[in-house]
Amino acid sequence: MSGIQMPRMNSIVERWIQTCRHELLDRTLIWNQRHLLRTLREYERHYNNHRPHQGIANSRPLQPLPPPITDQTKIISINIRRRPRLGGILNEYHHAA
Repeated sequence: MSGIQMPRMNSIVERWIQTCRHELLDRTLIWNQRHLLRTLREYERHYNNHRPHQGIANSRPLQPLPPPITDQTKIISINIRRRPRLGGILNEYHHAA
């Protein structure tokens, strides 16, 4: 149940649980409670620090939007690296230096 003063809390929590289930738990075998907690911590880091959120202009909640690239030469030479998380279930993409 949600708190009396926070009527939207239940829908927000349900949405997070649904997202976590579809992106993580439906693809993972969980062996014990310790494994579950470690996996959920890693997913939470990915969710809050890397994963773009459609509702906030594709920005990540804990980081500001990056500046737009307007120079054509930089757009052509963008080098992107993939870093797998949780054994490849989640992937994070970064610009290579």
